[in-house]
Amino acid sequence: MRRLSKHLFLFLVGGLIYYGIEMLWRGHSHILMAMVGGICFLLCGGLNEHLSWDMPLGVQCLCGAVLITSVEFISGVIFNLWLGLDLWDYSDLPYNILGQICLPFFCAWVFLAGVAIVLDDFLRYWIFHEEKPHYQMF
Repeated sequence: MRRLSKHLFLFLVGGLIYYGIEMLWRGHSHILMAMVGGICFLLCGGLNEHLSWDMPLGVQCLCGAVLITSVEFISGVIFNLWLGLDLWDYSDLPYNILGQICLPFFCAWVFLAGVAIVLDDFLRYWIFHEEKPHYQMF
């Protein structure tokens, strides 16, 4: 039960933060984006929970960006292409795939993944008394 509560808490934190980022960046969002953000936060935060703390933070950020981009593609195909919700459209951006993912946002996800990884680690340390975060940069 404690593990479920922890993951629910982290999911909500990630979802609310991502929803807030969208509100600041775009001026609007959708509740489904909070769900996507929560999933991405859990995945990024889980990187050094399931892999070694010795993995350089830069590599973790790249892995996180791949995870976020994958979730974004899957959710974009479902929400935007199949259900027609039109939550986002990257068709006008370079190197896009079906208008659901693109290279410029992949680069943004590298940075956002780093923030998510570090925030997740410190929340786990401060609130759930897990291992104190430590990182290797390279």
